[in-house]
Amino acid sequence: MVPLSAYVAVSAVLFTTGVIGVLIRRNFIIVLMAVEIMLNAANLNLVAFSHYLDSMAGQIVALFVIAVAGGEAAVGLAIIIVVFRGKISTNVDENLLKW
Repeated sequence: MVPLSAYVAVSAVLFTTGVIGVLIRRNFIIVLMAVEIMLNAANLNLVAFSHYLDSMAGQIVALFVIAVAGGEAAVGLAIIIVVFRGKISTNVDENLLKW
């Protein structure tokens, strides 16, 4: 049986990778992928603690987080497609609200 600390360590590595991706990179697609990595790290923690505590609540919340992340990814990618079609830079530092 895998100890809980192993799941928490993997989740911490994933979350740190996501935070670094959000802070370092300036491309919207990379930032969106980094946010998804952070959400997956939170889901891993939810499922691991749910299993450790013999409760289904964490797994149910993880399913809701996955559904919200899917919607967020769809909306985010739609916005990125609109930006690419408008030939506007996808750099996060630039103001994309000015058309």
